[in-house]
Amino acid sequence: MTDRSHQELHEQAAAEAARRYEDSAAERERVEGRLAAGVRFPDSPDALAVRADRILDRGGLSPSAVVADIHREAMDLPDANERIIDLSNELQAWSFLPRGVRAGATVARITLRRDARELPHGTGFLVSPRLMMTNHHVLPDESFARRCFAEFNAQVTADNLPDTVVRMELDPGTFFAADRRLDFALVAVAPAPDGPPPGEIFGWNRLSVQIGKLVLGEKVNIIGHPSGRLKEIALRDNAVLVRLDDFVHYTTDTEPGNSGSPVFNDQWEVVALHHSGVPKKDDQGRVLRKDGRPWQQGDGDDAIDWVANEGVRISSILKHLAGLDLDPGRRALLAEMGPDTGLGQAMTTAPALPTPAPVAQPERATATVPGVTAPSAPVTVSPAGSGTTARRPQVGLRARGTAFGGRQHLVFLHGRDQQDNFPDVLRRSWTAGLNHGLTLASLPTLDPEDVWFPFYGTRLHALSGRESTAAPIGLDQLSAAAAAEVFAAQSPTGSYEQLLHEAAVRAGMPQNGPATTEGFGSGLVGVLHRPLSWLAARSDLDEWTIATFLRDVDLYLGDSAVRQAVLDSVMETMPTSGELVLVTHSLGTVVGMDLLTRLPEGLDPVLLVTAGSPLGLDGVNERLLARGPHQPPRVRDWMNVWCPTDAVAIGCPLEDERWGKLTQLAVSNGRDRAHKMEEYLGHPKAAQEIRGALRA
Repeated sequence: MTDRSHQELHEQAAAEAARRYEDSAAERERVEGRLAAGVRFPDSPDALAVRADRILDRGGLSPSAVVADIHREAMDLPDANERIIDLSNELQAWSFLPRGVRAGATVARITLRRDARELPHGTGFLVSPRLMMTNHHVLPDESFARRCFAEFNAQVTADNLPDTVVRMELDPGTFFAADRRLDFALVAVAPAPDGPPPGEIFGWNRLSVQIGKLVLGEKVNIIGHPSGRLKEIALRDNAVLVRLDDFVHYTTDTEPGNSGSPVFNDQWEVVALHHSGVPKKDDQGRVLRKDGRPWQQGDGDDAIDWVANEGVRISSILKHLAGLDLDPGRRALLAEMGPDTGLGQAMTTAPALPTPAPVAQPERATATVPGVTAPSAPVTVSPAGSGTTARRPQVGLRARGTAFGGRQHLVFLHGRDQQDNFPDVLRRSWTAGLNHGLTLASLPTLDPEDVWFPFYGTRLHALSGRESTAAPIGLDQLSAAAAAEVFAAQSPTGSYEQLLHEAAVRAGMPQNGPATTEGFGSGLVGVLHRPLSWLAARSDLDEWTIATFLRDVDLYLGDSAVRQAVLDSVMETMPTSGELVLVTHSLGTVVGMDLLTRLPEGLDPVLLVTAGSPLGLDGVNERLLARGPHQPPRVRDWMNVWCPTDAVAIGCPLEDERWGKLTQLAVSNGRDRAHKMEEYLGHPKAAQEIRGALRA
């Protein structure tokens, strides 16, 4: 790829954008005319209804504020929908700025190595723990991508001082996909040596194929590196003019270096991939300069009179990716982008993986969500070019007999949604987190093989048949709140809705007022929309995580067959005598409390650790085998670790006196890692408590 051919790609993208801009002139004039006539959002009633629903569902606006505003004057449903969107543009939720900071951290400058120089080349942004998106004309092929690297934190701090730039190499050999027409490229980013994937450091954007992310006339926000400068943001002075099948046109201040930037709505969802400005042309089709003269080679892009900008719709890119013929390893990397992409469903079309088991296990994509990033994909991704994959047995792991003198046993008990992960990988990951905390506490570290790791993920998934929302629910059709309504209807004991509302109330949601019962259209301020959006706005987790987690807790507590099978599965990999240090996480804390009622007499639980636990919810603790809040049977010491931004730990600290004596440890987990067990174990006080109970 020569500099000339790269420039031709850039000019071709601009020319095609200009052609689409001219072809859509009639629609744009219609929209601009309606805007001039005072119509705030000149889109269809259906589009307005879906957009208003999504704003409330994503926590972009308080439902109470909506109801109060709408009740000031009589409004029919279309006017109410439009007013909700308008309020979202006028009155940002308190989380608008911190969410913007979090979104901005995912954006990097792409820099090209050429002739011993380093030249800023474009913008990219993380869309999974390991994948970055940019334009095809920025990274046209694998060979060119190998000459580039990503620069994160290429920005100034709040004190207007240069931040510490973090360089990471692109890794097109592991994954690279691109399309010239849609002008996108998706490339793997290599982690730093012995470091975590880039997404675990800087976070990543959860892309979605769902509708309702944007309407005509609404504002968009763009973060990028115009002309290779330090990171900048374009806010407010912009509007969506035209929505085409695969592209969207909008007005905003961007420059050529913004190629590859994410285009956000006000809820910081990526709605488009910015790829080109639209140049003004004369009657002869010549590109014009700002001074009205024809533009010529050598004038520079900054001399062009740009009349609009064009972005590629994210839904179109995701649909293209879903149709690619990829090997299972690369398909698994796509699945890490999360359930809202719809790419997990495409896993079912991938070639079946070899397995030594008599019966093949079904493929399913791991739901990658904020704070609950799986440490391993369901397949082993081999080095680039090898084309090999492998599947290992998913069974519980025993510690070696010499661990801690053979008389003490450290047991890790995992949470939900682990059916596609390997127990040995999870055990290493948890131990690594614990060793990080031990190192900070100046204590000896542990060997993963000295840890027991019962595994019930596969058993739970097989029994539930619907633990994942990806299979029964079309994610491109339903919101998280709509899925929650399905979960409520499927609840074994009808308790799902109670769990969700109790969690929201404990997180501060008002219990009284018109917003608790008022509804507009298809549940715009519905029974389950409100608590989901409330919890998501006040935590580090999104609606899908909260909805599906509570669904699995409700399934375990409400279906006696599921509970019995899970406990039996755990007991298959448990010591039978000696001293027990039981470390539990998430749903595993609920399973662990039940497990303590079934331990053999020869096993002495000296320490219980619960992390990221929902035990504080009455809808959970009242349905344990030992009903209600209670001192864990036979446990000598108990530590409960929780993070205030972890929506699963709503109800903590555990203040009911019936819990008995326990140590409450509030910690501050990292961005997008509020519920991650490795983060909990990495705090020195938690690690010190565990190590102190182990004498060897």
